[in-house]
Amino acid sequence: MGLEENVAETGYTKDNASQMWTLCTHAFYDLTHVSPVVFLFLLKECYYYGTCKATAKFRALQHQVHLVLHNDPKPGPATFIVQCMYVSPLFEDHSQGFTHLIISALRRFLKRSTMTEDLSEVKDLAAHLLVDIIRGEIYHDEKIVMKLLEIFDVKLANVEKAMCQIKEKHDLSCGTAKEVVEQYIVELVKSQLYMTAVTLIEQFSIHCYGQSFLLDMIQSKQFKAAEKWATFMGKPNLSILVEEFIERNMLKNAYEIIKKNNLKQDFPDVYKRCKESSLRSLAEKGCWDVAEARTNNDSQLMEYLVYLAMEAGYMEKVDELCDRYSLDRFLDTKDDKHKTALCPVVPETSNLQGRYLRLDELLVENIIWVDEVEGLLDTTRHIEGFKVVGLDCEWKPNYVKGSKPNKVSIMQIASEKMVFIFDLIKLHKEVPAILDDCLTRILLSPRILKLGYNFQCDVKQLAHSYEELRCFKNYEMLLDIQNIFKEPRGGLAALTEKILGASLNKTRRNSNWEQRPLTPNQLEYAALDAVVLVHIFHHLPVQGHDKSEWKSCIVSHTENAKKSNKYIPKVVDTDIETSKH
Repeated sequence: MGLEENVAETGYTKDNASQMWTLCTHAFYDLTHVSPVVFLFLLKECYYYGTCKATAKFRALQHQVHLVLHNDPKPGPATFIVQCMYVSPLFEDHSQGFTHLIISALRRFLKRSTMTEDLSEVKDLAAHLLVDIIRGEIYHDEKIVMKLLEIFDVKLANVEKAMCQIKEKHDLSCGTAKEVVEQYIVELVKSQLYMTAVTLIEQFSIHCYGQSFLLDMIQSKQFKAAEKWATFMGKPNLSILVEEFIERNMLKNAYEIIKKNNLKQDFPDVYKRCKESSLRSLAEKGCWDVAEARTNNDSQLMEYLVYLAMEAGYMEKVDELCDRYSLDRFLDTKDDKHKTALCPVVPETSNLQGRYLRLDELLVENIIWVDEVEGLLDTTRHIEGFKVVGLDCEWKPNYVKGSKPNKVSIMQIASEKMVFIFDLIKLHKEVPAILDDCLTRILLSPRILKLGYNFQCDVKQLAHSYEELRCFKNYEMLLDIQNIFKEPRGGLAALTEKILGASLNKTRRNSNWEQRPLTPNQLEYAALDAVVLVHIFHHLPVQGHDKSEWKSCIVSHTENAKKSNKYIPKVVDTDIETSKH
């Protein structure tokens, strides 16, 4: 037997020493005289050799087995793999992993190669293996059973033939093939292995369960198995499944089944309800652009989206949509009953509604837009006089799956009374060096305590957006408010409501932050996100043990450091807690 050893190497340097992580794989030039047990033993040796992670080993070996199946295993690739499945349980702890590996490799092989074996003989052998699994003579998990049926397309006639051979050999009386399979299905159902049971029911066309079986699967949240069984059984059970999904408010699931099985005439209102539910969910997340695209120019859905924007108090979005889609008649409608008729499914309780904090409540004196070099320099000098500032940034959302996020558009730096909003896109285009120097002076200043909320995530986004600037790769005196209060849900909006008595309206979070000029509501939203951090900070204890606890959360970071280092400021900062600018 000739074989060649290939070694996959990955370089890794640690403490100036070079270590090589290896995975040994083999290319078998001739499998004519290689038995299944020897083949699996070599696979085991490949697996144990080297220190690669298990997933990497599995993929490499799966690819290798796929190549091996081209090298003339006897009596044929499919038969060889079935024979290996008889042997694989001998390898104990790794038996199931090896079995999944070789059967997945065979499936890949069969998709790209032409079978030269006698398919009837292969099916009979696979059926014999299935019967041995059912009888407990050999153990493979239920996923292997499903793959066995899928790849070899075993029929009841093949099982019957295998049963006859077993009866003759062992002089047994164990019923017909259908009875044996039905009993196996019963055991699977008792163990709630519904998908395997349904696969067998479908494969062998066994009608042994009714509506209660469907309801049990739904109750156990085995929705894919329920859909597979209902599809096999036909329209009445599909209709029952749709109704159950609707009752559980699983409108998307219901809609997908209706669409796939041409049941639109039976459930005419589900499409509309599903779309409205989707729009409502997107609106609650602030994803208005996505919601608009999802309407597909449907006038009723667009009116519903406008109504959601009205409920959220997002009046510039209302104006924008009404102007774009000529919905003036909707805006002019003053009769609440007519509005309800247009949009009957508006949620009674929603986080779109509630009391929201306004900027004038915090007595903010000014919002300053910074997009020119003179303003940038003047703003930097002004901020350097503050002891505490809040930081935040915004960027236009990108809803294209797999694409890069858009550049950070603006950065907000706020004291208690003033908010500066930097137009990063314009400043970076026109005066990148000056912008870099000014923000470095602010972010690296040991005299300014910088407050953020999950701001290290924002810093990463800033550094990714403006890779050539050094200002976003280094900072000192950063206190992440999230690490102090650790709100379990709701983020900054929930924390603001808890500390300041009113929440933040997040409906504009995912608006177009690259448009110029920003709307007054966008400016207020951006300003609030930064300035509330300073107001929340002033509710922290100013002395004692609790003060030491939050001061221990102050961090700094430099580009060459692997981790953030705890930073305890050397400056006497008793005024930090009381100074208000």
